[in-house]
Amino acid sequence: MLTIASLGVSYEGLRALVDVSLEVGAGEFVTIVGPNGAGKTTLLKAISGTVPSETGRITYLAQDLGARRPSERAALGIAHVPEGRRVFPSLTVMENLELGSYRRAARAGRKGALDEVLALFPILRERHRQLAGSLSGGEQQMLALGRGLMAQPDLLLLDEPSQGLGPRIVEQIFETIDRIRRERRLTILLVEQRVVEALELCDRGYVLETGRVVLAGRREALLADARVQRAYLGA
Repeated sequence: MLTIASLGVSYEGLRALVDVSLEVGAGEFVTIVGPNGAGKTTLLKAISGTVPSETGRITYLAQDLGARRPSERAALGIAHVPEGRRVFPSLTVMENLELGSYRRAARAGRKGALDEVLALFPILRERHRQLAGSLSGGEQQMLALGRGLMAQPDLLLLDEPSQGLGPRIVEQIFETIDRIRRERRLTILLVEQRVVEALELCDRGYVLETGRVVLAGRREALLADARVQRAYLGA
């Protein structure tokens, strides 16, 4: 579904990604882990088109995304739930969700998608008239996820969904992501610093350090890898 070949990106004057290659197959859950500053967020921004690529190629459903604007990539079925949630604080919960279904292919199924999102996150039903800016951090993350799902995407990009949240809420968020994956067979590319939780969810993973892929493999192989255990699991 998604193929990235020899991708290079400079972002804010820094060489953020160097010769990055990876693949995500239809229906797969792929995780990218690594420390702060590794280039994980930049990679997702390059896929969704909010930062330009300097070298390499990004192909989605056999189409080269290089010349396509972010709105065109979204129209192809790519939904990006960004780092820091980025809800619209002055709009209500319901207005935020409705904005998620702006792409043409999602409009006809808006009601069904809304029912599914509110079933996943019952608190959003209770808060549907509340301004998004008044929600807790965990509720805003649920709203950001729900807004992404309202686009009825084929590929969901998730950037640090656990950021700034307490352990109980993080567990709930990860459980919901796993449920989405199992029930919908949605293709997911997750960027996350919580290495154990992220790798336990995925089919395959990549370890990104200083803009380069340094390890790749199946979930079990990465969790058992001595380098991953030393660097990220405290073993």
